[in-house]
Amino acid sequence: MINREIIRTKVIQTLYSYYKGNSKTPAMLEKELFHSMERTYDLYHLLLLLAVELTQYADTTIQNKRSKLRPTAEDLNPNLRFVQNAFVAQLKRNVQLNEHLQLEKLTWVNYPELIKSLYEQICASEFYVLYMEADAVDYAADKDIWRKIFTKIILQSEALDSAVEEQSIYWIDDFEIVLSFIIKTIKRFAAENEERQALLPMFKDDEDAEFARKLLQSVIKNSAEYLDLIDKNTLNWDLDRIAYMDILIMQVALCEINTFPTIPINVSLNEYIEVAKKYSTDRSGTFINGVLDNIVGQLKKDKKLIKVKTFDVKK
Repeated sequence: MINREIIRTKVIQTLYSYYKGNSKTPAMLEKELFHSMERTYDLYHLLLLLAVELTQYADTTIQNKRSKLRPTAEDLNPNLRFVQNAFVAQLKRNVQLNEHLQLEKLTWVNYPELIKSLYEQICASEFYVLYMEADAVDYAADKDIWRKIFTKIILQSEALDSAVEEQSIYWIDDFEIVLSFIIKTIKRFAAENEERQALLPMFKDDEDAEFARKLLQSVIKNSAEYLDLIDKNTLNWDLDRIAYMDILIMQVALCEINTFPTIPINVSLNEYIEVAKKYSTDRSGTFINGVLDNIVGQLKKDKKLIKVKTFDVKK
């Protein structure tokens, strides 16, 4: 689940803190990086739990209406399709999810108003009405309604985004990308797997974890060299006037280009240009692209870049 895109961003964020006065050692910094990624994995589980919590809220609402002093016919005979959703029932029993939630003590218990608001938005949506009024639904439809809830309501909720960031500083900017993995998880669910359905692992393989570790340590070790390259290729600029985030992004990009021979140069460049567009100034992407292109051209000319062709490139 923690892919190269997340890793690059987390490395930059960790280094930003380090170079801005954090007194941690490189070993402590590495521990901080992995803790940050572990917290992103926690958010993945917390957002999966949201489906269970919303369903539980719906069920409680139904029971409360049934218990009214003068319940209506609809109160006594409600449409139970949403609360009996087969996908959520399977998710609620999921062994991996429950073990992780218990271990990390993840819960939505402090956000009852948020749960209520999200549920009301779900009930007001057209796709919910169509789902509830359909003649019949199957497991695929039960999954699809939750795919729509996550993409059309949860992803768009500023209140939920704020609640997520409020719970952990490590979750700032993680919301959207983690939700993309929630959608992937929903697609992967199969009824026959029951409570043993596998969730996404924290890392696809050990190679990604090693990529994170090596990228971080290599930037720290060679930062002066990369800073010198940047300085020589921005002669018309005073380094003090270049956004610090731009300099840091270029340092990490140069580290990746020089340290990982199997990653094509254009892949690295494109990834860091996107990071710059998101985390720095409006013109940072264009500026960084120009500087890095010049540096790469010079490194190629000096035969200081070694790249290995591979058919399994990880982005």
